[in-house]
Amino acid sequence: MVLAALMSATLMFLSPSAADQAATKIEPLVEQAMNEGKIPSATVALVAGDRIVWAKGFGYSNLRSRTPADPETVYLIGSTFKAMSTFALLQQMEQGKFRLDDPVNRYMNGLAIRGEDPAHPITFRHLLTHTSGLPAAFGGHPVWGETVPSPLPDYLRRSLEVKRPPLERVEYSNLAFTLVAYLVEHLSGVPYKKYIQEQIFAPLQMTSTSFEPTPDMDERLAVPYAVEEKTGRQTPAARVKADVWPAGIVYGTVLDQANWLIANLNRGKFGDRQLLKPETHAQMLVRQYDKFARPMEYGYGNSTTGYGLTWIITERKGERFFAHSGSVAGYTAFLLGNASRKIGFAILTNGNRAHRHIAKLAEDALDLLAVDSR
Repeated sequence: MVLAALMSATLMFLSPSAADQAATKIEPLVEQAMNEGKIPSATVALVAGDRIVWAKGFGYSNLRSRTPADPETVYLIGSTFKAMSTFALLQQMEQGKFRLDDPVNRYMNGLAIRGEDPAHPITFRHLLTHTSGLPAAFGGHPVWGETVPSPLPDYLRRSLEVKRPPLERVEYSNLAFTLVAYLVEHLSGVPYKKYIQEQIFAPLQMTSTSFEPTPDMDERLAVPYAVEEKTGRQTPAARVKADVWPAGIVYGTVLDQANWLIANLNRGKFGDRQLLKPETHAQMLVRQYDKFARPMEYGYGNSTTGYGLTWIITERKGERFFAHSGSVAGYTAFLLGNASRKIGFAILTNGNRAHRHIAKLAEDALDLLAVDSR
């Protein structure tokens, strides 16, 4: 019943004048959020149906050189990338290679999860809902330091250990999504980065999204900033890599993020390419475990909020929203889509841990866009 209702959502077309009216009202809200969150720069995009209707940069991507941000500015997109990994994994499911409630240990190709209770095995669904019992993990390395992340199998062989049985609680797990990357690679037979480039980035025309910035992207890369506790001054943050790099050490632009939103607002389709079957994509937008419904720790959502298959799902005013944040030192991102109206908002920033401010901004922006489109 819920899936059928979601699949029957009507495509909303937005006139240029309505987009302009919404943008005029949203701009001061962006500036307010940047001021309150001490965010040096932000790039934002509005999406309606199958197109980007507005995009703009605010502030400075480099405070020292006073470089203005624009929609082509590159930021770390952080964990907004996780749902892209989920797309890749579900593509394997559609080929019959596993089922969501299969134990993951059947597909580990020699790896093992230490501490797992065979009577309560971790499933694919657990990995995609942060209920597996695997810890958060990170394993940072300075970009210009002497250490580098280990090869994926080596890191997982060393680190895969549960803290508690699955479904005991929600614990946000980068390690779980590092394992997802390994599973995509093993099930597809294609190196993970190559698979993502060919099956996600390329069909979505995400030409400025990459695990490693190209020289052209590097020229447009925003400096990450954090706020000094004593002085309140914005200072450059250290650039990092991480052992859990498949969980969100990915760079991109807000225009590419908008394309990603379009695919999710259109049931897994972008242009003439259907990346996921509509019925598979619909499962991503259904809250999986009612007992864990509650707002996110940074304030987004309400009593209906919980994880679908990676996306954070919320019901508000009779409409369904999907969202995800992203955060790595000196960068914060947020994506929000209204699946019922097929409108979306994307924001990338070089502010540190600014979730609360930009999540509220995203909600307000979509509310304004919904009103102006009537």
